[in-house]
Amino acid sequence: MAFASEPTPTSVLLGVNLLWVMVAAILVILMQGGFILLEAGSTRMKNAGHVAGKTIFTVGLGSLIYWAVGYGIAFGENGNLFIGLGDFFYTPSMTITDDVVPSSLFWVFQCAFAVISLSIAWGGFAERAKLSSYLIFTIVFVGFIYPVVAHWIWGGGFLAEDGAQDFAGSTVVHLSGAMAALAATILLKPRIGKYNKDGSANQILGHNQVFTALAVLLLWVGWFGFNAGSALGVDDGFFGFVAFNTQLGAAAGAVAAMLITWIVLGKADITTMLNGALAGLVAITASCAFVDPWAAVVIGLVAGVFVFFSMKFFEKMKIDDPIFALSVHGAAGVLGTLANGLFATPELVAYNGVGKAGLFYGGGWEQLWVQFLSVVVCGAFVFIVSFIVLAIIKSVMGFRVSEEQEIIGLDLSEHGAYGYPEQMKKGTNLNA
Repeated sequence: MAFASEPTPTSVLLGVNLLWVMVAAILVILMQGGFILLEAGSTRMKNAGHVAGKTIFTVGLGSLIYWAVGYGIAFGENGNLFIGLGDFFYTPSMTITDDVVPSSLFWVFQCAFAVISLSIAWGGFAERAKLSSYLIFTIVFVGFIYPVVAHWIWGGGFLAEDGAQDFAGSTVVHLSGAMAALAATILLKPRIGKYNKDGSANQILGHNQVFTALAVLLLWVGWFGFNAGSALGVDDGFFGFVAFNTQLGAAAGAVAAMLITWIVLGKADITTMLNGALAGLVAITASCAFVDPWAAVVIGLVAGVFVFFSMKFFEKMKIDDPIFALSVHGAAGVLGTLANGLFATPELVAYNGVGKAGLFYGGGWEQLWVQFLSVVVCGAFVFIVSFIVLAIIKSVMGFRVSEEQEIIGLDLSEHGAYGYPEQMKKGTNLNA
């Protein structure tokens, strides 16, 4: 067993690589804390306990489903170009046979990604979905929907054969979660009080902007595990380059979003700025290993502006998206995936061994087409299957809580206790 052998320079280096992947996986799992604060802070206090509790519950359930089924569909060795098969109820080897990440550690890292995509989907459920719908959709999303997309791009599927470039998941993780959220919010319809009879929208403010800012900071830090961790090692230093581009993309997104709100609205909107930082992170996720730093800045800047107009668009379309998952993870995910088709450099493409150079680097239109195809195919698949599953849930057992339960809040109606019990005792305004 490799664990019992005498240390050598090679084994020490391998150990450092594996330690980094484990740390990266932990960072990604800790991003769930960011999602708890983001969704709780962006919604009303009467739902805060529900947000926190269902997140931990679904991460636990999702992990079990990924172990039983999801990993085998994503990376099973006996599959084909469309679906993986094998490795169900996965039992990893205890030994390291090659200088690669052991299967047990790779599973932990990939499981963390799967449950992050799931938490993105919950944005479309926020403040009005039954707890039972979270349970059922977790099983289907982590057991089938997400793994199929992961197989297509990361597991040797047909998009991988075409050379689709998605280093850490702008499409696989973020667009998948956003398209599931879109299906949910269409079926659930807007929250009570979101729109007036004339179609105009009301702001339903989140109860704690400090929570949302802390959430973005947690997610920003966790993203280094997301992106730099996907290098699966530190020995050649490439993970540092990926982290470098990640920081630039996030920074540019935050600055661009704040400036565009200042220019258009006359006020520097904090919520949009925070979403701009996340949009920059989402957009750079696919391209962080394929583009030069100047392109990372451009991608972040465009994402920061794009997310502002995307948020306005969805509100105008009467799609109630409480945590702006459709804009931050969906629109920015599309943007980041397509960016590779423009900015991927020949040197970095050769280093990663995936696809071809982008349009601006003499690669022609081929890579841009592949990126476009991956967005359309994966986005359509996730939306259609999610819509069908959630529509069945809606017709069979109900998807949305009653009007009375929504007004009272999900803390009390679904769990029998308030997330802020002391605050709730002091007042009777249940719409707070």
